[in-house]
Amino acid sequence: MKILVTGANGQLGSELLPLLEPHDVVPVDLPELDITDRALVLGAFHEIAPDIVINCAAMTAVDDCETKVDLAFAVNAMAVRHLAEGCRAVGAHLATISTDYVFDGTKIGAYDEWDQTCPTSVYGRSKVAGEHEAGTGATIVRTAWLCGEYGPNMVKTILRLLDERDTLSFVDDQIGHPTFTSDLAPVLRDLAISRRPGVFHVTNQGAVSWFEFAREVAIAAGADPSRVAPCATADLQPPRPAPRPANSVLDNAALRLCGLPETRDFRAPLRELVARLTG
Repeated sequence: MKILVTGANGQLGSELLPLLEPHDVVPVDLPELDITDRALVLGAFHEIAPDIVINCAAMTAVDDCETKVDLAFAVNAMAVRHLAEGCRAVGAHLATISTDYVFDGTKIGAYDEWDQTCPTSVYGRSKVAGEHEAGTGATIVRTAWLCGEYGPNMVKTILRLLDERDTLSFVDDQIGHPTFTSDLAPVLRDLAISRRPGVFHVTNQGAVSWFEFAREVAIAAGADPSRVAPCATADLQPPRPAPRPANSVLDNAALRLCGLPETRDFRAPLRELVARLTG
């Protein structure tokens, strides 16, 4: 099976590639393929003729999206349109990544795959658009609070701050499911290769605030968790340009209803990641 992976050098793509080794894998990223260029994308599809396409490319700098609106939609929406068109041309199956930011965060309780999307940020709007462009036959994997060994993420930021500062402050009024690429990547692989259509929420288990998550990182690193203090989103200085969902908890209902295994509590992969980063 030939599998094309876009965004292959990113946080998730780097974790995914080794899991695809039994197959014929074609990893691409900038500068070799700009997926916002339709002609380049269609040319690549006709040359490569993939069976499966896993799109890990995205513009995820949520605050930058507020001012770089066209770029956000070019990368997160129009590029998915081009990939979907390429897949139709060669009979390939598309799997693409989406986000908790498709919701406004006001629901009481966890969001399932059938809740109405209502994004409040440019990033969220562009990712909803990308879901629509992927089409009903595609695999759409929504995830949240992604961390891993590759690329910048919150675990690395917290570990750095623990080294640099005596005390840290993190918001306690945004809750979600931290997700680790080590656990997301194999689920994404299996959903893509089995050509499962529709939306799947894939996160690790265990709902926490960013404040509670930072304390868990401190514990995993052997630091005193009391060094982490809570604060409110409204008190952040400077204020963040993009609104954050107060509730980012995603129920992995589609996985459960399909009889697929549930992911681990986030604390297990967190301990593994901290050990790798600090060992």
